[in-house]
Amino acid sequence: MQTTRASAPPSADPAHGPVALPKKRVDALDVLRGLVMVLMLLDHTREFVHRDAPLFDAANLDRTTVALFFTRWVTHFCAPIFVLLAGTSVALQLRRGKSKAELSRFLISRGFWLVVLEFTIVRLGIAFDLDYGAFPGMLQVICAIGVSMIVLAAFVHLPVAAAGAVGVAIIALHNLADPIVVQGWGGPGTPGPDALGTLWMVLHQPGFILLFGAPALVAYPLLPWLGVMLAGYALGGVYGWEPARRQRFLARLGLAMVVGFVLLRATNVYGNPSPFTAQKDAAFTVLSFLNTNKYPPSLLFVLMTLGPALLALAWLERVPRGRVGRVLVTFGRVPLFFYVLQWFVAHAMGLGLSLAAGRPTAHLFGFPGGTPPQPGAGFGLGVTYLAWAAGVALTYPLCRWYAGVKQRRTEWWFSYL
Repeated sequence: MQTTRASAPPSADPAHGPVALPKKRVDALDVLRGLVMVLMLLDHTREFVHRDAPLFDAANLDRTTVALFFTRWVTHFCAPIFVLLAGTSVALQLRRGKSKAELSRFLISRGFWLVVLEFTIVRLGIAFDLDYGAFPGMLQVICAIGVSMIVLAAFVHLPVAAAGAVGVAIIALHNLADPIVVQGWGGPGTPGPDALGTLWMVLHQPGFILLFGAPALVAYPLLPWLGVMLAGYALGGVYGWEPARRQRFLARLGLAMVVGFVLLRATNVYGNPSPFTAQKDAAFTVLSFLNTNKYPPSLLFVLMTLGPALLALAWLERVPRGRVGRVLVTFGRVPLFFYVLQWFVAHAMGLGLSLAAGRPTAHLFGFPGGTPPQPGAGFGLGVTYLAWAAGVALTYPLCRWYAGVKQRRTEWWFSYL
């Protein structure tokens, strides 16, 4: 599965001798990234197509169903894997010969570019309007990645172990700050948090802040995601190891994280703001066990999602790619292009289906959740999954085309797209 080519001179692995550095893209990383991107489209299609998406959180055990819960839960893997592999990709750029000074400059400029994208093109795909006075935008995963890249620009000048240690410490310890809660913006006529409270929310507490006098949603508080990116950057070092050693390490670390998740969750000692509890039946008790906190990502959320991700990376190196793998590689090689595109595709699916069926569409414009859906809006899970499949079919040829363009062109600005 992995595609590598020797780079002269080879690196020295003190324990195992010289090994070849990855010169080409690593297929296993692209396959996994492509898989979670396709799942991301499922989540966003659900948000615009499913009738209950504007009404309640699909993980709300008081209102959800098992099918709806798992439709949402499986997409929990997207953001942490996306951020982890963004960090790993930075490490691979160093290993391919980019100097630390060059990489640092690139991370700063690309980080700022991602933040701009979040509040312009991505915001348009989410809201389908340009009324910044009502809704400046949301601090989502692209913004979190952008700011994390800017911070990582400093860490590339330090030992990799330092970045890894800080990243793991943030992931493991940030839940100690859960009791620190500030009052966010509560709606029209209420004040927003002060400057210090706004900073805290941007760093660790989701909710609404006021941005230039208008409400903006902090969906992805920055601090825990920075921890994941730093850990991903440190993980990139294993792609200088010989394959068998790397696969053993990824499998053992992934298994340890899964076991750690199960043990910590079972004891309810630490790692998630809310404990799991016995529910009305065994199925919903299992849902409670899996229902960890994403906003911000708790320690248990990270263990639950990235443990299986590391197991998958070890496995993907050993299996033939196949037709599905080739499709996923195509998606995985154009992550930013796909991310921006899929917002417009998912939103257009919801709008187009509603117009075709003669159903209300007012809730599909502007501030997410700002306009409650009218009776009869939206569709069931069956239509949602069909719309998702159609979205995958639509985005694939566009991603394949763009991947070809990006491979043929050498202009510097393609590295920003």
